[in-house]
Amino acid sequence: MKIEYHSETDFQLLEPRKYTEWIKKVVASRGMYIEELSFIFCSDDYLLDMNQKYLGHDYFTDIITFPNAEGSGVGGDLFISVDRVRDNAREYGVDFDHELARVMIHGVLHLSGLNDKTAAEQQQMRKEEDRCLEMFHVKQ
Repeated sequence: MKIEYHSETDFQLLEPRKYTEWIKKVVASRGMYIEELSFIFCSDDYLLDMNQKYLGHDYFTDIITFPNAEGSGVGGDLFISVDRVRDNAREYGVDFDHELARVMIHGVLHLSGLNDKTAAEQQQMRKEEDRCLEMFHVKQ
């Protein structure tokens, strides 16, 4: 079980141990285990380039998740645009920390099998995000 945090910008995650413990609790609460997770914090332009190159999408996004679990656990690379998180926090009227945690756990939930393509799936995803966020509070 390994969780790593990397940055392609000047952003640094504060208190990474607290995030790690929280993510481990969330995954365990879903009856699963972590193989390996890498969170890569980057800029809008960095993530736009990846979105175009790997997914054929020509728009900004807050997260792109690439699964790489070899077994039945949760594993993958989660690329998060700090710029988009900041803009979305402002737009939704929440603080940066809250929005960052929501985006991080959103990616983990995708890797654990949740989808958000349909309205019903989106509702279930949001409900699960809210449940997970109740387990965690760290200020950046």
